Amino acid sequence: MNSGKLLSGILIGAAAGAVLGVLFAPEKGTETRGKISRKGSDLKNTVKDKINDLVDGISKQYEGMKSGAEDAYEEGKEKFGKAKTEAKNSFS
Repeated sequence: MNSGKLLSGILIGAAAGAVLGVLFAPEKGTETRGKISRKGSDLKNTVKDKINDLVDGISKQYEGMKSGAEDAYEEGKEKFGKAKTEAKNSFS
């Protein structure tokens, strides 16, 4: 959830910055629109990078959990096999 809050904060901050930039801009409208366009592009790239980082992190966690589950399954399978063999030997 921290990444979600960070992303929300970035988006809200960028929107507030854009609005304040337009309101207090001393340049012509065309210059201001150009700056807003560049800032929007920068924001888009930042958001894209953050989303990619978030997806990578989730993927790594998933792979780690999957690997742990597979290891636990194999260990349980081995223990079951040993217990089964011991049970057969004790009843023979």
